[in-house]
Amino acid sequence: MRRALKGLIVAVAAVALAPAAAHAEGYVSPWASANGGSGFDNGRAGFGFDIGGMGGGIIGGELDFGYSPSFFGTQNDFGNNTVINLMPNLIVGIPIGGTHGAGVRPFVTAGAGWLRTQIDGGTLAHVSSSNNQWGWDAGAGLMGYFNDHFGLRGDVKYIRGFENLNTGNQVIDLTGNNQLHFWRADIGVVIR
Repeated sequence: MRRALKGLIVAVAAVALAPAAAHAEGYVSPWASANGGSGFDNGRAGFGFDIGGMGGGIIGGELDFGYSPSFFGTQNDFGNNTVINLMPNLIVGIPIGGTHGAGVRPFVTAGAGWLRTQIDGGTLAHVSSSNNQWGWDAGAGLMGYFNDHFGLRGDVKYIRGFENLNTGNQVIDLTGNNQLHFWRADIGVVIR
């Protein structure tokens, strides 16, 4: 798993450090979210950021980082418990109103990357456990710009791990409930 994580970091660094085309539209978007549908306590908050760029109009790439503290429940019940995701994504969006000035961009996004869960004790969970696994995400949203550089972004993503939590085996199963899976709705600013 460490080799795979190192490979992912090298790939992300190569994309981030590659020279950008003169017509590329780069952006960063810090966000706050609500997570749900995981079979655990719904409505837990999270935060993170998306950083990416749209090359030539409608197709681009982004890196999604999310941190969800107290994902599985309260610290009293589960101790310090978190879910972290780091997902490189393909993004496809149509700029309505152009790529400069005010306008909107509805988009879809999907990718695969790293998920980490951590549980450190508590009254219900008397064990400490951390787990790194591969996962994927898919979603849709809208970026709206007020001017050339500033706007708002909102999206909904479905995030799912590849690991069967009962066996520890990597599986591709879109219907199984034995995998970490949840919805995330987030909203934030976007700066381009």
